Amino acid sequence: MISRLVVLISGNGSNLQAILDACKSGELPASVVCVITNKADAYGLVRAKNAGVEAIHFAKLTTETRQEYDKRLANYVTTKQPDYIILAGWMRILSSAFLSSFPNKVINLHPALPNTFPGTHAIERAYEAYQRGEIRYTGVMVHLVPDEGVDNGPVLATEIVPIHKEDTLESLETRLHQTEHTLLVKTIKTLLEKSVLPSDYPLH
Repeated sequence: MISRLVVLISGNGSNLQAILDACKSGELPASVVCVITNKADAYGLVRAKNAGVEAIHFAKLTTETRQEYDKRLANYVTTKQPDYIILAGWMRILSSAFLSSFPNKVINLHPALPNTFPGTHAIERAYEAYQRGEIRYTGVMVHLVPDEGVDNGPVLATEIVPIHKEDTLESLETRLHQTEHTLLVKTIKTLLEKSVLPSDYPLH
């Protein structure tokens, strides 16, 4: 059975590309049925269109509250009948007006380990912490999004990424993004193939 994925993005969409490639190769028993962005110039829209996937710029209206936007977004996503909604670089915090429609179905990717560097600029903040001698490594996590907490939902998977003394911010970013691509696809595959209920998923 082919699962249905909706992917939300805000930018370049390299993690979206990893999902699209894995669906095309058969590594993921899934199909991306829609890609949605809140940014009109997101390159991920081009990636989706190149893959023959519906790609939508879903803009917030100036008259809308955050909750009204999220409810409208939820209503649209519902029409796609997704098995999972993947936040792959989605830079808006979703409110309960969206999340309540999809319990245990919203998955986020974050370039840091649990309880470290939540929110934006996580890679830069980890690199600066390394320079100050506070950490020796960072990492990537995939987690559920049950509420409006920032990057702190139940963890599905993690992977440590060491920081080397010769690293630049750019080289660390490259290595973290490569780890993101593989960990995200691997985690989605585990969820789909084992039909694991996220609430029963072993936490790491």
